[in-house]
Amino acid sequence: MTDNAFASLHSTLDPKAFGRVAVLYGGKSAERAVSLKSGAAVIEALTSAGVDVVGIDVGDDLLARLQSEKIDRAFIILHGRGGEDGSMQGLLECLGIPYTGSGILASALAMDKLRTKQVWQSLGIPTPRHAVLSSEADCISAGTELGFPLIVKPAHEGSSIGMAKVSSVEALIAAWKDAATYDSQVLVEQWIQGPEFTIATLRGQVLPPIALGTPHSFYDYDAKYLASDTQYRIPCGLSPEKEQELIDLTARACDAIGIAGWGRLDVMQDEQGRFWLLEVNTAPGMTDHSLVPMAARAAGLDFQQLVLAILAASVEARG
Repeated sequence: MTDNAFASLHSTLDPKAFGRVAVLYGGKSAERAVSLKSGAAVIEALTSAGVDVVGIDVGDDLLARLQSEKIDRAFIILHGRGGEDGSMQGLLECLGIPYTGSGILASALAMDKLRTKQVWQSLGIPTPRHAVLSSEADCISAGTELGFPLIVKPAHEGSSIGMAKVSSVEALIAAWKDAATYDSQVLVEQWIQGPEFTIATLRGQVLPPIALGTPHSFYDYDAKYLASDTQYRIPCGLSPEKEQELIDLTARACDAIGIAGWGRLDVMQDEQGRFWLLEVNTAPGMTDHSLVPMAARAAGLDFQQLVLAILAASVEARG
């Protein structure tokens, strides 16, 4: 694909047309540290572009801040609960403040890994077999039914927080107990052995897929945000036919959830070449290690252009 294929992603709006923009970041979720970095990068990009920006580290005074600052539009770069789960979107809807990203339903659905999988399964979209864990008996049953290795996940966390790869019932029980400290609902999935891909969407278009490589047992928090040995490949190394299959599957999966504005989908490919969808993020990271800016660069957009495109989508969606 050439840069011309993504020409429509560039925002043509005057930066002043956005009005006063609140960048909502930080918050209280387990992903606060990542959100602080993402928010700082977004604030810098918008400020340098000439947008009237106020950064708000989301806390108990949020409502008062939004009203006192006379906000015209919100750029949501909160990760995890309180930002990606529909609650912030609902507040902004009530206040009549347009915002970036997906709406209430899609945000809440995408944040819930279990229900995202159930929607995909109902439509025949491939996603790994899974079970829900709430007891040691569930762990024993899941190990028997799904086989090992398995991957354990809190159902409502992101950034790989609370995740663990396990190869025995004993390890599964321990991982379930650890994940349960983050979330009352814990998911366990069949392990897919093979390459991992991440695919971003922006303003209704699918950006070039990225192939991920890490010496870690999986693409965990450290590999995402701290490690210097994580590998990112663009082009992703797939044949043109398989890459188009992945792009088409991404578009279908995002449409099923109702993703709008921007997002990022995580996918595994097994040894037979089949793709398996893991989850979708509605407010992905925007740090120096983040994947959406990498995909945007491959589509011909620098970081500032990406941020403006995300903000412009909020104008198109909700005027």
